[in-house]
Amino acid sequence: MSEREPTGRKGLAALLAVCRGLHFEPHDLTRQLDQHGHYDLPLEKEFPFNIRLFRSKSGQLTPILNWHERLELVMSLDGPARMRMGDQVVKLNAGDLLVVDNLKLHNLEDFPGFDSRFISLSFLPQFIYTPGSPACDYTFLLPFHAKVEGHPHVSRLDDALAGPINLALAEVVQRYFRSKGSPYSQAGCKASFLQLLYWLTRRFQTSEMLHSEFMRHQQQADRLARLFEYVRQNYAEPITINQAMHMVFMSQSQFMKVFKRVTGVTFVTHLTRVRIANALRLLRESDATIVEIAAQTGFSDQSYFDRRFKEAFGKSPRQYRKELASSAGRRSRASRPAPATLRDSSHPGDPIR
Repeated sequence: MSEREPTGRKGLAALLAVCRGLHFEPHDLTRQLDQHGHYDLPLEKEFPFNIRLFRSKSGQLTPILNWHERLELVMSLDGPARMRMGDQVVKLNAGDLLVVDNLKLHNLEDFPGFDSRFISLSFLPQFIYTPGSPACDYTFLLPFHAKVEGHPHVSRLDDALAGPINLALAEVVQRYFRSKGSPYSQAGCKASFLQLLYWLTRRFQTSEMLHSEFMRHQQQADRLARLFEYVRQNYAEPITINQAMHMVFMSQSQFMKVFKRVTGVTFVTHLTRVRIANALRLLRESDATIVEIAAQTGFSDQSYFDRRFKEAFGKSPRQYRKELASSAGRRSRASRPAPATLRDSSHPGDPIR
């Protein structure tokens, strides 16, 4: 390897060597969704940390938009990938590590030729920091909280600190998968993970946050998490902004400001996207009529549902189902309908129907 090549490539080479022989499962979450179309990863109470290895291909993605209270890092190992978070789409190349905005609706986006392996590291914040912990511990979580809207935290392969970041990730994966069962495997895994978070904090050191501000951000996120869970389970019911703001104990102006800052979209947009995502799932997995699906997902009438669905995916629900049925009868994956890419499905000032 040439000495002129970025050190991030050496770190990626070490990571790929660790991953050699490990199983990357297909990114198909359909069987793991609950009755509300939600997927969340169960984490052990005593060790709330998990690493998933998966492979995504064009035409095989589960069309869900997800949010979760756990924090997450995602590494693309092989090639171009696109992650939507709120209104923004982040492009990733091989060796790029993304700090996921966990409270924003997010998902991998499909596109022709998409085929990549991923490493996803998930953990609960209390795995690293809890009230009462030394104040310095909260700095490990700054890459997840101290961000500027529109500027996602991504460690690129050619960044100055990509080498130690990728080497630390290789060590975490090594200890998580290769050392399971040994007496100190969890302690070693956490030690390596803290090293990874240290390098990420160094990488994004321009994003500084006072401890008091960090705690306020955490409290606001905890409040909104209760609302997200309510929307997840009750998206088919009418939900007004007044209900939402009272649920999180905020004034209307505070609620709208905080919700947009945390999620990247308005509450109307968030609710509409949750409904559209569940409608898309029902179009794929059920025999319900378009009218029935509109009613089951909280849309006041079919025409409103049609309009919002078309704004999101560029085609009507009927067209989408027709193309899906047509492609199901063909053997070639290339003949599947064009990947559905979610676009903004609501407009400022729209009523919540």
